[in-house]
Amino acid sequence: MKTAISIPDNLFSDAEITAKQLGLARSQLYVRAIKEFIEHHNKDKITEQLNMLYTNAVAENELLDAGIESIREATKNDTW
Repeated sequence: MKTAISIPDNLFSDAEITAKQLGLARSQLYVRAIKEFIEHHNKDKITEQLNMLYTNAVAENELLDAGIESIREATKNDTW
């Protein structure tokens, strides 16, 4: 798909130089850059989701541990 974008002149110049150094067409450089940007942010989303998952798991374990401790405390003088 063709698209038109506006970027600062200095960024355009840097992109041109980089594309030439890598032996890429300008479009190829932009495609690679966008792919890397998207992959980076997808990894951030995955990390964020995993962090939420583990935080919830830790909170659930703390509740479980608290429940066990309260049972132990409530039954410490009971004879079995």
